[in-house]
Amino acid sequence: MQCEGYWMGRFVAMACPCEVLIEQTSEACARSIASAVAECAWRIERKFSRYRNDSVVHAINAANGCPIEIDEETAKLLDFAAALHSLSDGRFDITSGALRRVWKFDGSSRIPTQNEIDTLLPLIGWHKVRWERPSLRMPAGMEIDFGGIGKEYAVDAAVELARTIAPDVSCLVNFGGDVAVGHERSNGKPWRVGVETVKRAGTAAGLIELHRGGLATSGDTRRFVLHGSHRYSHILDARTGWPVRDAPRSVTVAANTCTQAGSLTTLAMLEGAGAREFLRRSGLKYWIQ
Repeated sequence: MQCEGYWMGRFVAMACPCEVLIEQTSEACARSIASAVAECAWRIERKFSRYRNDSVVHAINAANGCPIEIDEETAKLLDFAAALHSLSDGRFDITSGALRRVWKFDGSSRIPTQNEIDTLLPLIGWHKVRWERPSLRMPAGMEIDFGGIGKEYAVDAAVELARTIAPDVSCLVNFGGDVAVGHERSNGKPWRVGVETVKRAGTAAGLIELHRGGLATSGDTRRFVLHGSHRYSHILDARTGWPVRDAPRSVTVAANTCTQAGSLTTLAMLEGAGAREFLRRSGLKYWIQ
């Protein structure tokens, strides 16, 4: 689709609306970029989705305590997840997916009992996993979930792919609000990105001008439980099985890559009331609601 001053391609992947904006170039070039970005998103979804029985994640989770050999791309994600686990003192943990069995962040009012959570906690803990490249062994019954880092990784991968197709053409890749720009537009103008307000889903609290780099947001605007007067965020502390207390409603970070921005938004949310101080120490631009 041609818009005023740029091309736009839209598709759905990873259960969210996705788009790629491409500065003025030939229609053939724009179509090539848009197709490549969409295929990149679909490839990563096929490979890492926990909902598919032909994905790498399914193979890992179905190993039933046996070692499984891991390919290089998956290994890099495991290494990154391990680093985030360490940086968060265990609050971020890709083995915490078991908690989905009792937490349903669908806007309803139901919260699990402590007994329900306690039953699942023995199935959580990266320290229980034996990861020695290229071999991974998890105790039977445990599972991993790349949901906390996968979409941001896909954004950066799509941006890099677009740059190999047309190195001189600036593109903005947006997968469900996680955004990255490979390099500055030829006219020097920034791409303008709206930050969703926590007051009303689908409306912008403001606009951010992005010349290059990544932008990501974490928050409870769309995924939450409302129990009485208390709103529970979908971001869980893997050590306790409960949502983080006193976390901001929303955190947005601008960084060199979408993956870096996304990891910092999540780590900030896991800091709870200390989110602002954590982000201040990072030295990056951030917005808190």
